[in-house]
This record gives sequence, C-alpha cells and structure tokens, in this order.
Amino acid sequence: MNPRDAHYMSQAVRIARRGLGQVWPNPAVGAIAVDPSGEIVGRGWTAPGGRPHAEAIALDQAGHRAEGSTLYVTLEPCAHEGGRGAPCSGVIVAAKVKRVVIGIRDPDPRTAGRGIERLTNAGIEVTEGVLAGEAASVTLGHLMRVTEGRPAVTLKLAMGSDGRIPQGDGKPVWTTGPQARSHGHLLRAMNDAILVGRGTIAADDPSLTCRLPGMSCRSPVRVVMDRHLRTRPTARLFEDQMIPVWLLCAAGEPQPNADPLHDSGAEIVPVPIDELGMIDPRHALETLAHRGITRVLIEGGPSVAETFVDADLVDEAVIYQGPNPVGEAGLTPFGGEGLDRFAGNGHFKRIAARNIGPDRMTRWRRIRSCSLALSAA
Repeated sequence: MNPRDAHYMSQAVRIARRGLGQVWPNPAVGAIAVDPSGEIVGRGWTAPGGRPHAEAIALDQAGHRAEGSTLYVTLEPCAHEGGRGAPCSGVIVAAKVKRVVIGIRDPDPRTAGRGIERLTNAGIEVTEGVLAGEAASVTLGHLMRVTEGRPAVTLKLAMGSDGRIPQGDGKPVWTTGPQARSHGHLLRAMNDAILVGRGTIAADDPSLTCRLPGMSCRSPVRVVMDRHLRTRPTARLFEDQMIPVWLLCAAGEPQPNADPLHDSGAEIVPVPIDELGMIDPRHALETLAHRGITRVLIEGGPSVAETFVDADLVDEAVIYQGPNPVGEAGLTPFGGEGLDRFAGNGHFKRIAARNIGPDRMTRWRRIRSCSLALSAA
C-alpha cells in the first residue's frame, strides 16, 4: 500500500467519525482533497441530516484547486439520481479531479460499482481498498442496513469488578466513575438510537440523553421495548420533547395506554412478536432500519442484553467495570454466564482494552461482523 495514500485515507476515516449519529439514514463518510504538491485543499464529512455529502463539501472547499487533485473518500461516491443534489460521482467528474482513492465499495444497489464506473469512464484514475478495514468499521451501520436489513448494534454494559450489575430502585445506581460515564455518553452521541427495555425505565428512570457539555444536540432517538406500553407517561424520558421517543409495542394487541403516552410525546411503533409472545428482537431492528436508523446502542439491563446476544444480533460490546464489587444483590448478565459469554464462546474477539480513570473498559466485536465489513472492503 502506498504510504501517502494510507496517510490521507486515515485522515478521511477520522473525520468520517464526526458524522456518526447525525447523518442517518445516510452513511458517515469522510473525504480529503489533496493537490499535486501534497497540500490538503479540502476536507468534508457528511453533514447532519445526510446532506451535503462529504465529497461535495471537500470539493466545494477546494474550489478551483480541486482540478488535478486526488480525492480520498472512505466509501465509493454515490451514483444514484433523484436525491437532494447531484450524485457525488458526477460532482467529482465536474470538478476535474485527477485521481480518486476509495476505502470500500458501496453495497447499496443504487451505486454498487456504478460510481467507480462513472469515474473511470471519465478518465479518472481510481484506487480501491486503501485502509479498507478502517473504512468498513466506520461505515458498518450502513453496511448492515443494506446487506442484512438491520442497524449495526453496540451493546453497552456497566458492572462492578465482580461482573454484576446493580439493581436500580427508581433512580440510577453508578458502578463506574465520571470519566467512564462520559465515555458512555460519547457512545450515545455516536449512535442514531439508544434502546432499552421497559424495566430499565422503571428501575432507573433515565433521560437517555447525551449530557456531555455542548453535545446535547447529539442525543440519539430514544427507543423503549415495551410490549404492553406500561411506561409511565410521567417518566423523565418525556421531559425533553426535542428528542424523539419511540415505544416499541406488540403488534396486534390492545394497547389502552397508547393515547396517554402519545400525549406525553411518544411515538407508538407496533412490532411483531415471537412465538413466546415477546417483541421479536430482529423484527425490532428491522423496524428501526426501515425508519432510517443505521446504528443502535443498547443500554438495557441484563434481560435485554441477553435477548439480543442470544439472537446473535450484537455486533460490538463495550463493557465498563468499576474497581469495586456490586455484591450478591447484583444481577449477572446473560443468564448467569457473565463476561464468559464474550470471552469463551468463540463468536466475539476482544479488540480493545484500556483504563478510563479507575475503571476498565473492554471492547468486543462479533467475528461475523468483522467478516462482513472485510468482505465489503
């Protein structure tokens, strides 16, 4: 791999992350325009709401210096007509870019190689697969939505040193320090939606917003799996009316509490149930994907965590462990298996581990999700 290409693509991947949680249903993309002397003349990442696209922003910033430049972009430039604005492959051709370096191809059938074909037909040199793994990682939500019909799922759990989760009594109970909790809020900001079960609302009465300074506007859509709509209309969840609340309930069943909850600001979303009469987790994710969600952060308790892990629907897990034990009154995740569920079953591999203040954070990725990302690269 050309070291120069890897250098600029790494910057494109880094700025692509700035759009995470803000651009759905579009993917978060980064683009860097570099003139022949090696000077960066334009940078762009997908704007909030999905438009303008990263390539258009970078080339607009470059202006006349885009002519003859090399454009580094994490995802194949789009080729489909009919959106808000011209397709990015056409914008690149019009800007007279000399070369385009791409991280991964776009599996979206509206593009899927057609963007590259348009560039090469215009005489633009195209190089593919530069830092493909990194580009696929930042684009995983889009890849999952296109290829599997569901968002990418990250599971977050906070527990004591003994692997147990404290039981709430109507308000939050902390097992980790403020630095780890701030990191958890950053995860919220980088996802389109946050999902919990009704039990978490009853036990902790959380607001589920991003409370980092200056980042409240990046709070995700709040999703509650509530089969019988028993969430209290007075829950803290409804205090901030600017951030949507979607309540997933059982389709085809009477829901007498729907009107009061709707009046409190909730959107009621029926979802098919499984053979046990529970909300089907895959159908829940497919429903969210249909609504444009590409990345979901699950912060529910042990029951919700176990449901999605058992269904093989978790792509990443972020585990925070405090320095002190919770004790016998705490709950063990995953039906008593605890963290061995990730360490010992061969479906996940640990991809990161570090200390955050006094706490320990480990990150796990589903091996199948890694393979999917690499196959798209």
